[in-house]
Amino acid sequence: MAGSAHNSVRRHFVGRLFAMLFIATIAGSMSAASAQDYPTRPIRLLHGFAAGGAADTLSRILANGLSKRLGQPIVIEAKPGSGGNLAAAAIAKAEPDGYTIGLVTGAHAISPALYKALPYDSVDSFEMISTAVYYALVIAVRADYEAKSLGELIALARAKPGELNYASVGFGSTHHLAGALLETTAGIKMVHVPYRGDSLTVTALLGGEIPMIVGTPVLLAPQIESGAIRGLAVTSPARSKLLPNVPTADESGVKGFDVRTWAGLLAPKGTSPAIVKRLNTAVRETLADPETKAALETAIGGEVQGSTPEEMRALIQSQIVKWADVIKTANIPRL
Repeated sequence: MAGSAHNSVRRHFVGRLFAMLFIATIAGSMSAASAQDYPTRPIRLLHGFAAGGAADTLSRILANGLSKRLGQPIVIEAKPGSGGNLAAAAIAKAEPDGYTIGLVTGAHAISPALYKALPYDSVDSFEMISTAVYYALVIAVRADYEAKSLGELIALARAKPGELNYASVGFGSTHHLAGALLETTAGIKMVHVPYRGDSLTVTALLGGEIPMIVGTPVLLAPQIESGAIRGLAVTSPARSKLLPNVPTADESGVKGFDVRTWAGLLAPKGTSPAIVKRLNTAVRETLADPETKAALETAIGGEVQGSTPEEMRALIQSQIVKWADVIKTANIPRL
């Protein structure tokens, strides 16, 4: 009797095991088929900045190339707010089916150190797809300002600690932290004044509201070429193609200074490896297209550079460590 009961339990267990294996096999087959057919409908591409800005422009250029390679429309959706955090949260919460992806910038790696609490993890809540572009920033003053070089600006700031104001696109932006890093690297003290966008910082500079700004090469190049603004230094180790006559911060005496922001694409955590691979291939093919490459470089004044998902993940992890150190050293309050 006991043996009969034992056999019954065993048969029940084996039956359940085969049923589970069968379901898993069917699900795996369906998933593989789904990934193989992907995509079959339009894909939504989110970014966290204002329409018409750099992130929006990059998204539209990339979407055009991706659409050609994936055979489906890419619908751009701007979800601005909190330095890109609102869009990142929406991407993290989206269905991981490959039909919601996002473009994030260098701010994505700043947020973990800047905000006390985020509704997502900047690394573990996502599947990385590929980086797309890297670009430097420019430290600039009005053409008639007394400091004619970065060295002279630093000397002026040392002579008048806490009296030199500089503008950026917002608190916690890469522009802001580039200024903070300059302070700690050069041993000076300045005052950060945040504005709501690049164009407003230029208006403030030209209007005499502010003596110095940290901005993007693509925005400042026309003003620098016209002579209205003086570019003191670019923040990358190499000179900008848009501003070949503007020296690097390293050339100007701030050795080892390197601040480059970037943009890349990611998807919600749990998106299948096959879909991520399909998207990575499409992104890298898009970036290799000469017309698209030229459009991206013109849009941001930087360089086009794709990556593997693993390389993008490593980039974000290293940037989180870097900016956390800058924020701590500069005593920037967390939000």
